[in-house]
Amino acid sequence: MTSPSIVAASPAFSSKDLPELLSFASRGLVPMFDAKRQQFCHRLLRTNDGLVIEDLSPRYTIMTLLGLRELELTGMRSQFDVRSIYSSFVGDTDWIDGIGDLGLLIWLTSAFEPDRVQNILDRFEYDTALEKYPDARTARTMELAWFLAGLAHAAETSSKLLSVLMDVSVETYHRIEGNQGEYGFFGHMGTKNSLAGRLRGAIGSFADQVYPIYAISKFAKAFQVEDPLGRALECASAICRAQGDLGQWWWLYDSISGRTSSRYPVYAVHQHGMAPMALFAVEEATGQSFRNSISKGLNWIYGANELRADMRDAETNLIWRCIQPKKTQSKYWEMATSLVRAPHEDFSVDSLKVLYEQRPYEYGWLLFAFAKHSTTQSA
Repeated sequence: MTSPSIVAASPAFSSKDLPELLSFASRGLVPMFDAKRQQFCHRLLRTNDGLVIEDLSPRYTIMTLLGLRELELTGMRSQFDVRSIYSSFVGDTDWIDGIGDLGLLIWLTSAFEPDRVQNILDRFEYDTALEKYPDARTARTMELAWFLAGLAHAAETSSKLLSVLMDVSVETYHRIEGNQGEYGFFGHMGTKNSLAGRLRGAIGSFADQVYPIYAISKFAKAFQVEDPLGRALECASAICRAQGDLGQWWWLYDSISGRTSSRYPVYAVHQHGMAPMALFAVEEATGQSFRNSISKGLNWIYGANELRADMRDAETNLIWRCIQPKKTQSKYWEMATSLVRAPHEDFSVDSLKVLYEQRPYEYGWLLFAFAKHSTTQSA
């Protein structure tokens, strides 16, 4: 196994590279799959003894399956029997303990088995889910966005569900909307519903930005309502304004002050998967393009980053997880001081390092975001 290669002149990502990037991701998922239990792992670590998988993750399995399905819809082959993995996976739903989990399951079922969506909705009493699950009662942004995305994808499967799901979808949207500040950023959770919310609810991660952008865009498109798109556009514009000079999508955002709360770690999945997924969705819904920002983010992976290191490992087909501070406390110190001032711009390169691990959902969202965009570039 090799470390990221240092590049003398950072190569630029080009749309013609998409087929190879997709193939790279598909191959890289192989060591993250537990064939015996038919699930993808929680994370893959590089150790002195080689690559080691840790635990299994139903959430990451769903995200990965969604990406692999998009890949195969383009006619490209993956390394997996995707339909068989899906069939095995949906046989056990005991892992669901929140509205975010339910949203992901609805989303997955809508993609693979739309005729079964009504059964899932009834079984889990979707119409009371906003009161039943703790993550919904505390208005956790990411989890509510997963639920809204699931409902939107379900609504697209039939005109009956479009009507049935309208009320709960609108209520879910309003709860997410309540977490958005005047500068466009979303906080992590509702600030009035719990002590945790009052203490840190206003500070949202990058995930708390991209999943609402995606979910609101899909909600507006599925239910043919235009007003929510303003919210998605505000957040998309806010993260693009905050994007680093090297295309970095930063880690934490203050929904009250409108400032970047903490920049590091910079995660590879944000660069190649989550940001493109969200920005393509809002583009599809509104016609406003964010492709320059997407390309800048991808260039970061290819070597145009702080360490001038290609984050791809050709030997393992992995893209290493992030560039982070060598001292863990540095990222929390930056977050704490951001309450009174903007983060310093002169973060020392010598204080940064690469984290040598990866998680399967990273490739899931990469495939999900880019597979459909590769068809016009290949063959």
